[in-house]
Amino acid sequence: MASTAPSREEAENAVRTLIRWAGDDPEREGLVDTPARVVRAYEEFFAGYTSDPVGVLERTFSEVEGYDEMIVMNDIRFESHCEHHMAPIIGKAHIGYIPDRRVVGISKLARLVDIYAKRLQIQEKMTVQIADTLHDVLQPQGVAVVIEASHQCMTTRGIHKPGASLVTSRMLGTFRKNPATRREFLRILRLSGASVAD
Repeated sequence: MASTAPSREEAENAVRTLIRWAGDDPEREGLVDTPARVVRAYEEFFAGYTSDPVGVLERTFSEVEGYDEMIVMNDIRFESHCEHHMAPIIGKAHIGYIPDRRVVGISKLARLVDIYAKRLQIQEKMTVQIADTLHDVLQPQGVAVVIEASHQCMTTRGIHKPGASLVTSRMLGTFRKNPATRREFLRILRLSGASVAD
């Protein structure tokens, strides 16, 4: 967090202000503890600001016996919040890469998604951040990231279109240059039940 971050007391007072603005009394029994609960929830929702995505990927393994085929981890569930309305974004990330001598533990891929998801986001930016970080740190032959998510800012407010989902992708290296590699990745996702298409 930045050194200019408000104190916990200031954050709780801000929640009280919003409760009053909405038309309720923050001192009534059902709401008296709500400001503290909201601040604790925000610490969890936005924990990605206190984590280093590069650091998560720095421990790699080089004893892979020459493995140089595609590695795919799919259906990495995440919860984020849109930076425009602070409404939830619920979705799944699918990550593929082709190593060049180094691989990373699979839990680190899920952790990378979580770090970027637990920040105020737009899906397009999050897709780029995950792909570019993995590409920059591992320096693989290629990286592919596909994210599919439902945005509560359009399903519970505004246009009210429940069931709609957004799919974004970023292809780097051989996934961008070689259509056959890209098709293989997308075929693997379809086999897993992901709703992406060629």
